[in-house]
Amino acid sequence: MCQLTKVSHAGYYRFLGGASAEPEGIELRHQIQQIALQWPAYGSRRTAAELRRRGWPVNRKRVQRLMREDNLLCLRKRRFVVTTNSEHAMPVYPNRAASMTLSGCDQLWLADITYIRLLHEFVYLAVILDAYSRRVIGWALERTLEERLSLAALQMALSQRQVRHGLVHHSDRGVQYASLDYTDALRAHGIVISMSRRGNPYDNAACESFMKTLKYEEVYRSEYQDLEDAHARIGTFLEHIYNKQRLHSALQYRPHAEFERLQPATAAVQRGA
Repeated sequence: MCQLTKVSHAGYYRFLGGASAEPEGIELRHQIQQIALQWPAYGSRRTAAELRRRGWPVNRKRVQRLMREDNLLCLRKRRFVVTTNSEHAMPVYPNRAASMTLSGCDQLWLADITYIRLLHEFVYLAVILDAYSRRVIGWALERTLEERLSLAALQMALSQRQVRHGLVHHSDRGVQYASLDYTDALRAHGIVISMSRRGNPYDNAACESFMKTLKYEEVYRSEYQDLEDAHARIGTFLEHIYNKQRLHSALQYRPHAEFERLQPATAAVQRGA
């Protein structure tokens, strides 16, 4: 039954017990989520070592159990030629976004992933923004960090937008964006791949700013019961409130959808020196 409904065994038994996790356990899992997003290739041993460096005296078996419950174990890894400046064995790409001067929509897409705490579990949100209008054009919410999460957000963006010549897709160097399936999907649509420099979050500052807005204006004000509840409420916020109602200071205090409607025909992509 758990396999058919895509529910973890641990989550099912937590539901039967009806007891909330202890505050210390929630905070520990919060730390594990942060490590998993920063170092997605870390297993339970490296994660436990990093936790101890942060002052958490935990053993590996407990960390392994918590990572299994939160779907952080067994992320698929594939063999590629090792390249420089990467923490995984997949190719990374130069930062092309930094030299771009935008004149319209669908010239630069920005992608990122964050995690969201529910009542008894953590789930993961992948988003794609249009860098010019800051509009959310693709998103997906899943219990897993595997590449199907980022691919689902990309497929939504591709279904809703027109891929223009010279379109650049920019992300961090995480395995979800460096995977063969993801980069092949970008190339199949003629999209140029761009990645942030290692250890430099400012390369994707617009996405970081969006994630902060999402957390403060929606996530921290809500108590999601489960994945379905979170999917419905976050989807309403992204598509109806954030995109169509919220005023953005960088857009002359207009909503994102209205700003796009007022734009002239998109000019060719310009790149700075």
